[in-house]
Amino acid sequence: MQFGPAIALSAGACLTALFAVGVAQTSADDIAVKLQAQSRQAIAQAGARGVTADFFTAGGWPTRHPVLLGNGKLNESTRAHAAKAVAAIPGVGSVHWADATGFGTAAVPPPKPLHCQRDVEALLRARTIRFEEGSAAIDPASRELVGEVAEALRPCLGSVIAITGHTDSSGNEPGNLTLSRERAEAVQRALIRRGIPADGLRAIGVGSSKPVPGLDPTDPANRRIEFSVIETVPLKPTPVDQPGPR
Repeated sequence: MQFGPAIALSAGACLTALFAVGVAQTSADDIAVKLQAQSRQAIAQAGARGVTADFFTAGGWPTRHPVLLGNGKLNESTRAHAAKAVAAIPGVGSVHWADATGFGTAAVPPPKPLHCQRDVEALLRARTIRFEEGSAAIDPASRELVGEVAEALRPCLGSVIAITGHTDSSGNEPGNLTLSRERAEAVQRALIRRGIPADGLRAIGVGSSKPVPGLDPTDPANRRIEFSVIETVPLKPTPVDQPGPR
C-alpha cells in the first residue's frame, strides 16, 4: 500500500514528537540517576549509614526534590546533617524525610505568588485554553497556548503549581465538578508532556462555584483554567526538613 505525501508528513511529525518526548524523559531520568549517585556519596560522608535518597516519585517520574528513607535509629543531628548534605548538591531542590512532618513547629510564612503566576495570568487574559464542547479534550487551537504556559511556568519549577478547572452554571453541579476536574487533569498531562515535572502539579476542579467576578454564572466565559503558583517551602533558614516525630 502506498501513502500520500500528506499522510507521510503527518506520520513523520508524530514520530518526531514522540521521539522528542522520549528524549526529554530519558534526559530527566539520567539527571535523577546522577543526583541519586551523588547523594549516596554525600550521605556516606555525613555518616548516615543506611539512608537513601529517592529522586523518583511514586508514579515513577524523576524529581529534583528527593525523599530520604531508612535507618530510623539515627540521632536527629545526623539526620539533619545528612539532609543538608544532599540539599547542597547542585541541582537538588527541597529535601524531605519520609517520616518527618515538615518544618518543625515554627510558624511558616504564608505562601506568596511567584512572578511566573503573573506571566501565566497575562497570557490567559487575552486567550483561553479551550476544550471540545462537553469534553475534557483540549481544542487543537489551544495547544500552542498550553506550550506558552509551560514556558512561562518553567522559571518556577520547584514550586507547586495548582491547575484549577472552572465551568459555567449550565448543567448539574456534580457533572460540572467532574468535567472541571477532568479538564484540569488534561492540562496537567499536557504540561507534563512539555517537560513540567509531575510532582509539582496539582489538578483541581471547582465546577461553577467560583464564577468570574462581575459575570453571570451562566456566561460561557466562566469555562476556564486558572493557575496558582505558590512556594511550598521557605528558602530560609534551610532548604531541608527539620527532624520530626518518627
